[in-house]
Amino acid sequence: MDIAAQVPHAALRLHVMGERGAKGEDALPDDIAQMGQLAAEGVDAGFLGFTTSRTQNHKTSLGEPTPTLTAAREELVGIAEAVGSTGKGVLQLVSDFFDIDGEFGIVRAMTKASGRPISFTLVESPRGYDYHRAILGHIDSARADGLAVTGQTAVRPIGVLLGFECTLNPFLVNPVYREIANLSRDERNAALRDPAWRRRLLDAAGGRDRRSVGGRLIERYDIMFPLGPSPNYEPDLADSVSAIAEREGRSPAEVALDAMSENNGTAMMWVPFSNFARGNLDGTRELLTHPYTVPALSDGGAHVGTICDGSFPTTLLQHWGRDRAHDRIDVEFLIQRQCRDTARLVGLDDRGVIAPGYRADLNVIDFDRLRVHQPELLYDLPAGGRRIVQRADGYVHTFVAGIETYAEGEATGELPGRLIRGAQPAPIGN
Repeated sequence: MDIAAQVPHAALRLHVMGERGAKGEDALPDDIAQMGQLAAEGVDAGFLGFTTSRTQNHKTSLGEPTPTLTAAREELVGIAEAVGSTGKGVLQLVSDFFDIDGEFGIVRAMTKASGRPISFTLVESPRGYDYHRAILGHIDSARADGLAVTGQTAVRPIGVLLGFECTLNPFLVNPVYREIANLSRDERNAALRDPAWRRRLLDAAGGRDRRSVGGRLIERYDIMFPLGPSPNYEPDLADSVSAIAEREGRSPAEVALDAMSENNGTAMMWVPFSNFARGNLDGTRELLTHPYTVPALSDGGAHVGTICDGSFPTTLLQHWGRDRAHDRIDVEFLIQRQCRDTARLVGLDDRGVIAPGYRADLNVIDFDRLRVHQPELLYDLPAGGRRIVQRADGYVHTFVAGIETYAEGEATGELPGRLIRGAQPAPIGN
């Protein structure tokens, strides 16, 4: 596949400001000018645009907030203006939008100063429907004022995977679990089969420090679901670990322990933390069908022991186009959004449609066979590092620039992908 990149604000800030940038100090005018100049040079060199993070979910390896979390409006607008001076490039950001009006004021200011399109992460928050509907209202208003503002939304809940071989599991800080946490799989499974050890583990469950790694999510049994061979990403709350425990007269910790012990201790559970506020995907449907959003956020290369959302495009077609019991979405609309609209969002106008002169990036799909499998862990990164992968059925042929790269899910060995430098204009006459 083709690869493109954005100029990253955090690295830019640390490069220019050093320790002051890491500590979140306000950038001085000279700092802003230098960051803007470097960002503009990056876009001229081929970066698609500039990206910043304003969410508390992003932390450094030491657990500190990302250096850009509290960057002032003047810094963001100054960099955006410099990028705009190139006459190309796009802007992207992620924000918690705790102050919706204030944050969107920054979005508008960056867009006005740069004259460039901007997009940002937009999901249904646990805070309720009023959250994303208020932001959609701001997008509509910005569009009415001629500002190219777009929301990037997930096609299913964003969540974390829990398991004994994952980064997180419900027993992560349990003192009894720590006895086996660093053992081999076989040694760990031997302990998991020992009734006496299991009882000690369950007796020590609960009462953990919720500020520790994993936060509150690793004990959210009320929205924790076992993942079977065919994962259901719009599960019924009656299938949660808490609901199972109540029906069976067991503790949620015991149900979770049994679920993760399956498949020789490699089974996983899933805890959604966004796009699932009401226990369904009705809010997600609102976001997907809004005129100024695109399906995005299919995280397949970061958080490799915790998240595996690279299958979002498959879920988009399988769940929304075929399997959902109600309120499905026309497949033609889904494909347009996933292909043409996402490509145009970042200036790649040479792809996303099937027409003479365009890139021949194509999937031939057996729609009836399309499905995702349960996630699995592979240890194939350098030094034996792990990553979560999720396979899918139904992709008969995959072509990149007219060259077949996969046939029935198996690599052909062809590698036509390339580094994209800058926007790719549409073919002449199209």
